Amino acid sequence: MRELTYRQALQEVLREEMRRDPRVFLMGEDIGEYGGAFGVTRSMVDEFGSERIRCTPISESIIVGSAIGAALTGMRPVVEIMFMDFITLTMDQLANHAGKVRYMYGPQASVPMVVRTPAGGGRCYGATHSQSLEAWFLHVPGIKVVAPATPADAKGLLLTSIRDDNPVLFVEHKLLYATTGDVPEGDEALPLGKAVVRRAGGDVTLVAYSYHMLLALEAAEQMARAGIDAEVIDLRTLVPLDVDTVVASVRKTGRLVCIEEGTRSGGVGAEVAAQVAELGYEYLDAPIRRVATPDIPIPFSPPLEQAAIPTADTIVRTATQLVAGGS
Repeated sequence: MRELTYRQALQEVLREEMRRDPRVFLMGEDIGEYGGAFGVTRSMVDEFGSERIRCTPISESIIVGSAIGAALTGMRPVVEIMFMDFITLTMDQLANHAGKVRYMYGPQASVPMVVRTPAGGGRCYGATHSQSLEAWFLHVPGIKVVAPATPADAKGLLLTSIRDDNPVLFVEHKLLYATTGDVPEGDEALPLGKAVVRRAGGDVTLVAYSYHMLLALEAAEQMARAGIDAEVIDLRTLVPLDVDTVVASVRKTGRLVCIEEGTRSGGVGAEVAAQVAELGYEYLDAPIRRVATPDIPIPFSPPLEQAAIPTADTIVRTATQLVAGGS
């Protein structure tokens, strides 16, 4: 084990996979000499050259379309979309092409492609550079969605994603890049579709992913000082979704709070809540609660952004009220 930042863990696995497999190459805007908007590919062009670290024009649909073509012909591209907000420009390529190939052609074709993209607010980038749009892709069959919260998971899940023969959307919250944690050396791939219990507890289940899993842990520690024992589950992947781990926790705690940074309506929390209601209704002692951003564009103003995006205090208030029997 070494302590690495989230950013370093991502770069380490990219380097290792490019050394191992000549079919792996990177595409994206400013990923070469500049090193990417958040520095993940910094200095990689020095080792691999511009043929494998391909800087692209500012055209997200062309970037992803080209990657799909490369994947169909045997390559394993890893695309960087500079901000998740710009994933909107790739929706035809992702939803109508990458996600449909295996269903339409079976064993004749596959799209082994990863699309990495930074999501979320907290940096005061405004309404068009701060969104968390991962819930959209829960509604697109054929695309896997990964959202790791720790450096170790970032490395292990990106490794698995690169080796997967299906398209994977790999969501990286902007506030995670500088966070640190222990990361195993070597080839430590992690399975997709397996959540993990980050903190055991018996009073209420907090389900989160990506950066807000860290906030859920912070909230659980605050609640513990008030005598409330919260269990924290890190989903890690959203497609496939490990609802069995959530139901097993709810069976123990009887209460569930779903936490995310995306907007409330039609979100990841809504899907988790619906599946738990279907599969574990008899275990619930209280209504399921959701903590999410209101259905508004993310404000540019720092105090307004802070008021809009869920915080550890928001989670504490919601979970405490639920345990106390309040609305």
